[in-house]
Amino acid sequence: MAVTQLAVFMENRKGRLQELTETLGAAGIDLVALNIADTGEFGILRAVTRDNERAARLLKDAGFTVQLKTVVAAEVADAAGGLAKMLGVLSAENIDIEYLYSFSRTKQGAVILFRSDDDVRAADALRSKGFKLLGEKI
Repeated sequence: MAVTQLAVFMENRKGRLQELTETLGAAGIDLVALNIADTGEFGILRAVTRDNERAARLLKDAGFTVQLKTVVAAEVADAAGGLAKMLGVLSAENIDIEYLYSFSRTKQGAVILFRSDDDVRAADALRSKGFKLLGEKI
């Protein structure tokens, strides 16, 4: 199972993030998870929204460079060691993580979103150890 995320290449300048969030907010698109990696003059914003396809179209129309990518989304216990347990499963299978971010859901625990060197094998390994994987509607 996979989740689609937005990957937005952004100039690191004042107001650009606000432009992005205003574009989505004006269209009624809710951000579910968000991560920004800064590389100096540019950054990569990775996000999951309630409507990624529509969000991508709106952002492209507003002048943003956007790609849709898939990531694995796994539920982990929102407690000490929850992430370590998940990473232990991947490590035992010799699966490398390219990047990872998370968000917390009060009742269901935390959700870890990640891209690896083999997302299919990563998902299979986690599922075999009892981790719940999430689909598009997280």
